[in-house]
Amino acid sequence: MRSLGWRFIIVGVLCLVMFIPLTMVSDIVNSRKHYSEDTVRSVGQEWGGEQTISGPKVVIPVKARVTVTELHNVIDKATGLIMRDKETGKNLQKLVEVEQIENREPLYIYPDVFDVQISTETQMRHRGIFQVPVYQAKTNIATTFPFDRVEATLDEGEFAVWGEADLRLTVSSNRALRGEARLMSDGNEVLMEPLGEGAGLVARLSGGKAQNAFDLVLGLNGAAQLRVAPVGRISTVEMNSDWPDPSFGGAFLPDGSEISEDGFTAKWTIPHLARSLPQISRVDYEPTARRDTSFGVSFYQPNDFYQKAWRAARYGILFVSLTFLTVLLIDMQSKRPVHPVQYLLIGLSQAVFTLLMLAYAEQIGFTAAYIGSAAALILLLLMFGRFALKLGSRTWVLGGMLVLLYAVLYLILYSTDYALLAGATLAFIAIGATMYATRNEEWYGEDGPGQGLFGKRTPKSTEVPKGPEVPKDADPAQTAEDPLATAAATKSEGPWPTLSKED
Repeated sequence: MRSLGWRFIIVGVLCLVMFIPLTMVSDIVNSRKHYSEDTVRSVGQEWGGEQTISGPKVVIPVKARVTVTELHNVIDKATGLIMRDKETGKNLQKLVEVEQIENREPLYIYPDVFDVQISTETQMRHRGIFQVPVYQAKTNIATTFPFDRVEATLDEGEFAVWGEADLRLTVSSNRALRGEARLMSDGNEVLMEPLGEGAGLVARLSGGKAQNAFDLVLGLNGAAQLRVAPVGRISTVEMNSDWPDPSFGGAFLPDGSEISEDGFTAKWTIPHLARSLPQISRVDYEPTARRDTSFGVSFYQPNDFYQKAWRAARYGILFVSLTFLTVLLIDMQSKRPVHPVQYLLIGLSQAVFTLLMLAYAEQIGFTAAYIGSAAALILLLLMFGRFALKLGSRTWVLGGMLVLLYAVLYLILYSTDYALLAGATLAFIAIGATMYATRNEEWYGEDGPGQGLFGKRTPKSTEVPKGPEVPKDADPAQTAEDPLATAAATKSEGPWPTLSKED
């Protein structure tokens, strides 16, 4: 007979060997996921890409009147000729104070009031078998600029050139601009042009410091992400969308949000002191604002089938181990143990399950692919247990266990929050059940340590030890009454000891 303990050890080693195909499956899933992400990124960029809106800001050129001293030639008023020194013959010169206009660093002015309303509608774009979520956004921006504080920031002799001031809005890409683009001030429309040195829009302002309130309507396409840089002294941003799975991120999270299957709404209120951006400055802080203070939403696809397939591969070793354990416990009293090669075949079929599920999920969706792949695998293992492992009626025990395992796996894959809880609980219950099922097992075998591997179990001996022989001519009554007579009639090599008179 060969011990059950050695069987457990060998099955444990086979479980470790199964890490190799399961790791290969994980690599294939990752490769497929990266290919999908590249496709999504490519389609998203063609549609408009990730969008970050910063501005508007007003840029006002600044000039200064300065007096400089220059050397000028001395002119003879009578003749109009340059006068020369009689001794040296050089031109006579004198110092003259001249007033000049110099260009200074422009002023970058950000609004005191920055109210943004953004509504988006999402749609799915297709490339091959892949789906890409994109959005169309309509943005309404209301701003009021602190032009009354401009003069106080100028140095002596400087003045703002209001006639050359312009308003600028920066976006991630001009290719994303679609639909309406209109800038209004005091009921009049202000003409906008593409921003030459970067992505965005520019409008020349002709109303001077009195023209300080603007309303901007802008339509744009985008994908994956939409963000806003809070450039106002008080920035209020509201977003609403029909996308049911937003992922809020960036420098600030929303003050409040409502999320449902029909979409989401969110609101941010960012005060001036929460970000290091002066409202009037000689330095353009917009790149810093875009990089460090922007916030918004990502159009997240939660727990897609690539994530599910990857997690199925990672949890695969647990389910392979539990299947091996089930087969081993069912086979515990069998005279024909399951061979290690048969265990490997069972494990490989479970590893291929993940690839089968992923391949069909790309075509028909996750749920249908999972149910079909799980049903095919369970049927395959039931037939293997019935006809190859010769489990007989115990095959239904294996089937019931497999149905339970893959039902739990489905819950694990669908619920990211409770995946660890379900997996840990399942593993604990399986170990506890194994402890209970093997509580009376002779782990070294019936003949003690030193047995071979995966051998047949020898039935225990049922031979009953013989009692002492009674002589034919002995008196039954005397023999029954005299234990010494009984002991004397017993052979010395028998199982019972010889009694002396002293005993």
